Amino acid sequence: MTASTTPRPTAARSRLAAVGAIAVAGALLLTGCGDQTKKSGGDRASSSKAPLHDKLPQRIQDAGVVKVGSDIAYPPVEFKKEGTTVGLDPDIAAAIGKQLGVEFQFNNATFDTLLAGLRSKRYDVAMSAMTDNKDRQTGVDPDTKKKVGEGVDFVDYFSAGVSIYTPKGKTQGIKGWDDLCGKKIVVQRGTVSHDKAKDQSKKCGSNPIKIEAFDDDVQAQTRLRGGGADAGSSDFPVAAYAVKTSGGGKDFEMVGDQIQAAPYGMALSKDQTQLRDAIKAGLDAIIKNGEYQKILDKWGVSAGALKEAKVNGGAGA
Repeated sequence: MTASTTPRPTAARSRLAAVGAIAVAGALLLTGCGDQTKKSGGDRASSSKAPLHDKLPQRIQDAGVVKVGSDIAYPPVEFKKEGTTVGLDPDIAAAIGKQLGVEFQFNNATFDTLLAGLRSKRYDVAMSAMTDNKDRQTGVDPDTKKKVGEGVDFVDYFSAGVSIYTPKGKTQGIKGWDDLCGKKIVVQRGTVSHDKAKDQSKKCGSNPIKIEAFDDDVQAQTRLRGGGADAGSSDFPVAAYAVKTSGGGKDFEMVGDQIQAAPYGMALSKDQTQLRDAIKAGLDAIIKNGEYQKILDKWGVSAGALKEAKVNGGAGA
């Protein structure tokens, strides 16, 4: 998610009405073949033959699993459909998992707790449309600019900016951020959209933006759809998906252009360099063999494709 280092993704994922009120409680698991049972000896032998298996840390090889923390309510990046975790991120993770010979298990959490989950070793990776930026890399709070943690490393896998959308046919002359002064916007808490709205409101002087922030993007969209705000903002892929699918395309419309394009990254603790490099190698492999492009085409987000995996490629917010 264009999101920030503060409780949830400075991001650009920086999270749809298409799935209604998505209830995502508990741990949601994703595997390439849907089997959550413990691997048999034959399965382990098969995993060890994966082309990049030996690049993994021994503990991951032994476990056969990479634990992923994710806010699974952000279509089309990650969301729950008929009891299964689906979306851009799960598909990319599963493809990388095939190269490494391990499962990527997706576990649901609120966005603003994901980096803490990395620090506590609850997750090996945080993958949730999280924007790679310098503040997150260095553990700096984007609002106070004070050091709040050791920071994380990112393996960048996609590029996205943030967009504004309004109720369909009710744009009220909104064409960009400068037109939001005096109006009400809904966003997901801790995202780049949230940060952008706060920054823009300061520029409005005596006519600030009224900002209502929610735990997830679905709640924000529900509020806008019900007439409780003038506009919403999300990462471009999420906003575009909402415009296309909510109410059969009759609920929202996009206004203006996306801004602040930045990479989404898989976040890892600074001490997990071997796992980081293995994941980067897996991502480079699926970019090279064409599977990565097929996944992006499937979700209609090919405009955000990267030509190669990068570590910490995000610039300052």
